[in-house]
Amino acid sequence: MIQLLGIKNCNTVQKTIKWMQDNGHDYEFIDLKKDPLNDTELAELVHKVGIETLTNKRGMKWRSLGLAGKDVTGEELFDLLLEHQTMIKRPVVIKDEAVMVGFDEESMADFLSEQ
Repeated sequence: MIQLLGIKNCNTVQKTIKWMQDNGHDYEFIDLKKDPLNDTELAELVHKVGIETLTNKRGMKWRSLGLAGKDVTGEELFDLLLEHQTMIKRPVVIKDEAVMVGFDEESMADFLSEQ
């Protein structure tokens, strides 16, 4: 089963959901606002894709916390992501042990066909 992590009102997540439905993929949607990741789940994602890949440094939350231009360590980033999961780049798509972050139709098709 494919897991799709994100936030329901995110445009990119909505595009991903539509693409999944249009292409006949069954998935479980996990809304990070309603059902946030615990530290173990977040650590597993970080291990698989890296903290930098998982962090959205262009989003409103990053800017509102005054982090633009600051040098933030990996440990600090982890704590920030755990507390502010809206800073996780969306969507996060998990299939078996593989993880993809972000949405691009061609890349998503390749990712899901390879798994």
